Amino acid sequence: MKKLCFSGFIAFWSSIATMVAIHALAGEELPAAVNDTTYTLEEIAEHASLDDCWMAIEGKVYDFTDYLNRHPAGPGTMISWCGREATEGMRTKGYGPDHSDFAWQQMEEYLIGNLE
Repeated sequence: MKKLCFSGFIAFWSSIATMVAIHALAGEELPAAVNDTTYTLEEIAEHASLDDCWMAIEGKVYDFTDYLNRHPAGPGTMISWCGREATEGMRTKGYGPDHSDFAWQQMEEYLIGNLE
C-alpha cells in the first residue's frame, strides 16, 4: 500500500511540475507577421465603431471588436476610444487608476500589430 501511495504522490507532483514547465516554456513571442505589421493612426481611425474597434495603446495596435461586449463595464466605456490612440484610457480608465496587470496581459490576445 505504501508503494501505491508513494507512486500516486510522485505521479501527481510530476504532473504539476510538467504543467508548470510547459506554461513557462510556452513563450510569449508573437508570430512574425504580427510583429512586422504596422498601422498608422489614419488606418486605426477607420475602425471606430462597436462592430469594428481598433485602438493604439503604447505603440501597439489592438483589435478589440470581439472583446467589447465582454468588458466588465460594458462596451460603452470603450467605444469612445475605438479608432484612436487609447493609452490614456488604459492608464487612467478615464478617471484615475490604471487597469490591472491582468487587463494588460489579457490585451495581448487582441494584438494585431504596431503603431507606425
